[in-house]
Amino acid sequence: MNSPASVEADVRIRLFCALTLPDEIVDAILDWQVGLPKGVVGLPDRRFRPVPPDNLHVTLAFLGHRPRRDVEPVGAELEAAARVSGPIRLAVRGYRETRSVGMLVLDDAGGAAAALAADLHARLERIGVYTPERRPWLPHLTVVRFRERPRLHPELPRLGEVSPSGAAVYHSVLRPTGARYVVLEEFALGGG
Repeated sequence: MNSPASVEADVRIRLFCALTLPDEIVDAILDWQVGLPKGVVGLPDRRFRPVPPDNLHVTLAFLGHRPRRDVEPVGAELEAAARVSGPIRLAVRGYRETRSVGMLVLDDAGGAAAALAADLHARLERIGVYTPERRPWLPHLTVVRFRERPRLHPELPRLGEVSPSGAAVYHSVLRPTGARYVVLEEFALGGG
C-alpha cells in the first residue's frame, strides 16, 4: 500500500523555470496592455486576452508534466545556475505572434540570459527531467493569448533595460479560464 506522501510525490504537475520580473516592469507592461486595441464601443477586444500580471515571466525551460518529487531537484539545479549567472540585461526588440500567443521578443545584451538558459538546460538534461528543444532559446515575454491571430501591430512598450528580479520554478495550473502560474521556489541571480 502506498503512503500518502509517496502518492503525493507521484502526482504529475506542469513545471517550468523562468526569470521573474521586477514589479515596476510588470506595472509598465500592464499599462501598455491597456493601450492595446479596443473592440466595439471601446470595450476590450475579444479576439485576445492580455496575460495577467502574475503570469508575466521570461521562460527558461518548459518541463511539461513531471512528478511532484522533481520540484526539489529542479529547484536545486535552477538555484545553482542562477547563482553563477552574469548580470542579465534585456530590452524589447519587437512584437511577434505565433499560432496562440503574442510576445515581446527581447534582446539579451551580453548574452547572460542565453548563457543561464544553456547552463540550466544542460543541468536539467543531466538529471533526466528535460530534453532540449531543437530550436535555439529565444528570450521573450508572452503578453497576449488568443485562439485566432488578431494580427496586432502595437507600438512597443518603453521598458528601457530590464534586469530580472530572480529565477523561479513555476507550477502551471490549467483552468477553464486559462493557466495560472504559481511560484514554487524562487532564487536570486548571481550577477544581479
